[in-house]
Amino acid sequence: MIHEKQQAGKMTSFRWTIVVMLFFATTINYLDRQVLSLTWDEFIKPEFHWNESHYGTITSFFSIFYAICMLFAGRFVEWMGTKRGFLWAIGVWSVGACLHAVCGVITQHYVGLHSAAELAAATGDVAVVIATISMWSFLVARGILALGEAGNFPAAIKATAEYFPKKDRAYATSIFNAGASIGALFAPLTIPPLAKHFGWEMAFIIIGALGFIWMGFWVFLYDKPAKSKRVNVLELEYIEQDKREKTEEENKKNEEKMPFWKCFSYKQTWAFAVGKFMTDGVWWFFLFWTPSYLNMQFNIKTSEGLGMALIFTLYAIVTVLSIFGGKLPTIFINRSGQNPYAARMKAMLIFAFFPLAVLLAQPLGMEFAHLGRNAAWIPVLLISIGCAAHQAWSANLFSTIGDMFPQGAIATVTGIGGMAGGIGSMILQKGAGNLFVYAGETNMTFLNFEGKPAGYFIIFCICAVAYLIGWCIMKALVPKYKLITD
Repeated sequence: MIHEKQQAGKMTSFRWTIVVMLFFATTINYLDRQVLSLTWDEFIKPEFHWNESHYGTITSFFSIFYAICMLFAGRFVEWMGTKRGFLWAIGVWSVGACLHAVCGVITQHYVGLHSAAELAAATGDVAVVIATISMWSFLVARGILALGEAGNFPAAIKATAEYFPKKDRAYATSIFNAGASIGALFAPLTIPPLAKHFGWEMAFIIIGALGFIWMGFWVFLYDKPAKSKRVNVLELEYIEQDKREKTEEENKKNEEKMPFWKCFSYKQTWAFAVGKFMTDGVWWFFLFWTPSYLNMQFNIKTSEGLGMALIFTLYAIVTVLSIFGGKLPTIFINRSGQNPYAARMKAMLIFAFFPLAVLLAQPLGMEFAHLGRNAAWIPVLLISIGCAAHQAWSANLFSTIGDMFPQGAIATVTGIGGMAGGIGSMILQKGAGNLFVYAGETNMTFLNFEGKPAGYFIIFCICAVAYLIGWCIMKALVPKYKLITD
C-alpha cells in the first residue's frame, strides 16, 4: 500500500525495468520460434526429405496448438499471478525449444540408421518414413514450445497493466512488443552460423537455454508495484493514477477475476479476437516463410552474407518503426483529448494502410530481375513496411484490452484473442504450404507469375488487405469507447 512505502524526493522509474524484462522475454520467445524457419530449408529439409507441405503442417500445428493454449494461458496467469505464471511459461517453452534437438536421434533410432548423412542418403519408402517420423517428432517438440509460449503475451500484458497507467500502456507495450522484432532481427545473425558450424541441433539448444537465464532475473526483480521494494511512493502514485478516479469498491471490483464464460458476452472481446484473427497470421507468415521465399525466388540462403543482411535489414526497419507506433495514440490523446480507445483506433486505421505496400513486393521484384539477386532488396523493404505496421498495430490492439476491461479480465481476454490469432495463423500457414506445393507441381499461373512465385503473390495479396478488413469489423462491433464495469 502507498502508506507503507517510504517517501522519496524523486520518483523511481522501476516500471521501465519491468518493460526491459518483458522486452527480453519476448525477444527470447521469438528467437526460439525462428530457429526452425532459419534452419529447415537449408539444414533440416535435406536430412529429413521434407517439402513445403511438411513444413506447413508443422507451422500450422504450432499455430493451432498455440491458439488452444492461449485460450487457457490467460486464465492460468490470472490464477498463478504474473510472477509465477511467467516463470512457468518461459520454463516450459525453453524445454520445448531444446527438445527439437533430439528429433534427429529419435528418427535415426526408429528407422535403424546411425547418422544424419545416412538419413539424407535414404531413398524410396525409407525416405518417406524418415519424413513422416521426423515431422511427428518436431510436432511434439513444437507443441511443448507452443504450450509455454502461449503464456508470454497474457503475462506481459497483465504486467504492463499492473505497472502503467492507461495513457502509457500502448507505448510500454510497443517497447516490449519490439522484442518480437529484435528476436527476429538477431535470429539470422546467430542461428544460421550456429547451425552451420555446430549443427542445427546445437542452434536449438543454445537459443533455448536463454530462457533459463531470464528466469533467474525475473525471480528476484518482479513483484506487484505496491509490494516492490524498488518502487517508491511517488512512482506508485503515478502507476495507480487511474485508481484515484474510482471508489475503493470500484478498485476492488477491478481486481476481481471475471468468469471465463462472461468474457465472451462482450462485443469488446469479439472485436479484439477479430483483430487478432485477421492479422496474427500475416506476421507469422512472414516470420516463418520469408527465409524460404528468398531461397525459392532469389536462390539466397540464410547462412550466406546476403541472406543474413536481408533478414537483418527487414527486422531492423520493423524494430525502429514499430516502437513509434505505440507513441502515436499518446500524441492524439495529448493534442485532442480523445479517449484512449478512440486514439488507438485512429492510429490503427493509419497503420492498416501500410501493409498495402506488400502488394508491390512480387511485381517490383520481377520488374528489377535484371539486378540479379540484389533485386531481393526491393520485396524485403516492402515486406518490412508491412511487418513494421503489424507490430505498431499489434501494440495498440493489445492496449485496447486494458482500456476497456478490468484488470481481473485482462490476461483472460488476451488469451481468447491469442486463440483467435492462432486459428487465423493456422489457416494461413497450412494453406500457404499446400498452395506452394500445388503451384510448384502444376506450374500454376496467377497474373504474370508462374509456379511457386504465383503462390507467394496470392498469399501476399491476402496479407496486404487483412488489416483494413480487420479494422472495419472491429469498428462495427465497438464503434465507441465503452468501459466494462459489471
